[in-house]
Amino acid sequence: MHRSTASLLRRSRHTFVPAAAPTTSSTMKFLSPVALLALAPAAASAWSTSAPRSLSAVRASRVIPATILNSYSTVTSGEAETESFRLAFTEGESSISPWHDIPLKGSSDGTYNAVIEIPKMTKAKMEVATKEPGNPIAQDMKKGKLRDYHGPIFWNYGCLPQTWENPNEEHPELKCFGDDDPIDVVEIGSKSLAMGTVAEVKPLGVIAMIDDGELDWKVVAIATDDELASQYNDIDDVPAAVKDGIREWFRWYKTPDDKPLNGFGFDEKWLDAKAAGEVIEETHEAWKGLRSGDIEAGKLWTGKE
Repeated sequence: MHRSTASLLRRSRHTFVPAAAPTTSSTMKFLSPVALLALAPAAASAWSTSAPRSLSAVRASRVIPATILNSYSTVTSGEAETESFRLAFTEGESSISPWHDIPLKGSSDGTYNAVIEIPKMTKAKMEVATKEPGNPIAQDMKKGKLRDYHGPIFWNYGCLPQTWENPNEEHPELKCFGDDDPIDVVEIGSKSLAMGTVAEVKPLGVIAMIDDGELDWKVVAIATDDELASQYNDIDDVPAAVKDGIREWFRWYKTPDDKPLNGFGFDEKWLDAKAAGEVIEETHEAWKGLRSGDIEAGKLWTGKE
């Protein structure tokens, strides 16, 4: 985690973790995480894939490989900060889907590949476009407008390829259905990872967020090449300020848009690395059914048409 971000979380920990989540923000007598975002350093551009530069008119340019290890590259098209912007993936001379063609498993046991959609300390709500051919990264739209967070996210955020939270399957304990997306990953390492990076990560734990009645798992992980990777092996190794900060950020982040607070299953507890691995494998099996055609894809692009 960025030093200034960690300091902010430590100084403000009591504001991030109320004893019980209120039903409306108007009853709060302390700063919410959304208010605290105003204290954070200025957000960087989510479109920065290397050194900062002007990207007001990015058009069909090849970017440095997303990861040297796997030799994936990214190609941009359209204009940054507009609806037309896309970041597509290639391997060699072939176009690939970051969702379907990048393998889930990493190079060693217990590691996975993560596709970074939103670099830490940025605000643009970028995501793999699951309904578009090739599944490029694009900025999410809501009611005809580009979506931005109301303040920067403090961690690298993305998804695990070849996973899918099945909206047709009810969780036996939580009694809600998947959100129809690849599983999300929150990478808590010390570096900011550029949009489109394919990073090998080690899962440390997982929390079951309930967003508008849908199950939206959040895996917390760390890049295997991060300086803290040797120290973090399970959820109990992660500082409480980091775990609390992630949970409360995701609880509150939609409230400026007059949305309710998000909730969490399993008494709001973080589940350990073993449970995270089980959840990842379950969503991988669901993806296999989607990819094979055994499960109806609906509007999702699976590359099998």
